Amino acid sequence: MIHALLVGGVAFLLSLLLGRPTVAWLRARKFGKSISVDQPSTHSVKAGTPTMGGIFIWATVAVMTLFTNLLVFREGGIRLEHESMLLPLLVVVSTVAIGVWDDFGTLIGGTSRGLSWRLKFLLTAILGIIVAATMYWGLGAQSVNIPWAGQFPLGAAYLLIAFLVFFSTTSAVAITDGLDGLLAGTAAFAFGAYAVIAFIQGQVFLAVFSFTVTGALLGFLWYNAHPAAVFMGDTGALPLGAALATVALMTGHWLLLPVIGVVFVAEALSDVIQIAYFKTTGGRRIFRKAPLHNHLELLGWSEPQVVMRLYLFGMAGAMVGIALALSV
Repeated sequence: MIHALLVGGVAFLLSLLLGRPTVAWLRARKFGKSISVDQPSTHSVKAGTPTMGGIFIWATVAVMTLFTNLLVFREGGIRLEHESMLLPLLVVVSTVAIGVWDDFGTLIGGTSRGLSWRLKFLLTAILGIIVAATMYWGLGAQSVNIPWAGQFPLGAAYLLIAFLVFFSTTSAVAITDGLDGLLAGTAAFAFGAYAVIAFIQGQVFLAVFSFTVTGALLGFLWYNAHPAAVFMGDTGALPLGAALATVALMTGHWLLLPVIGVVFVAEALSDVIQIAYFKTTGGRRIFRKAPLHNHLELLGWSEPQVVMRLYLFGMAGAMVGIALALSV
């Protein structure tokens, strides 16, 4: 645990150091985000804020993972260890590429749309199939850990479940990105929880990776705290959901995702419920504006209030999730 925590601390410092020049570089190239008309009117002042800040989150994770969790320097040369960590790393690289592609379309002067939701869903689905197949055939995963009941094999059904876990988590986490600091903070709690769970299981390398992401997110929060100097964009949000789902699958505790990621679930459900209710009632709405964080703002909560109060749920969910994992 000492090594994992120290790596997380160094990741925080590296992210902090990379943040300032990255934000300056994004601002110099006018990578400012355009604000959708679907957002609350109070968000209009954020137009032009640099986006794609996820670059320095994942640059930090890549560097730290390579030199503290994959490459081992010994007499006689460099050796690759913990090959299973290549899976979350490759998932991150793939989704960063999708995120950058999408973010370029949302810049001021761009299409203001980014990728269509159909194409984004298709690319996420393809990656989900690859992750599910790798987990099942490559890593031999085919079970679920159930609190107070133990581990149960699922057989080939694991393939479909793993795909659904990956796809739904990636989508839910991306939906949560919308307020200054909201996603970075809640994701830090979730990765921290899974780091503890992985360490308890003896998967120290997975704990190191999870704490690395946590540290990188804390460094990003320095620049993303209200009022944000940079947004992570889909460059940051898509890999967060994809990596979180992959880590959960690798621990076998993916059943705890709705608890540990309670904020993500609430955000995604609010969107689904709003759309379904709107279509079935011919235009009526349950929420003033979906997802949930927009609804809370329109109720009169300030942006920092919404973020902090959702943080509390995120922290509580992380604690309960760890407790449930200990009961297996």
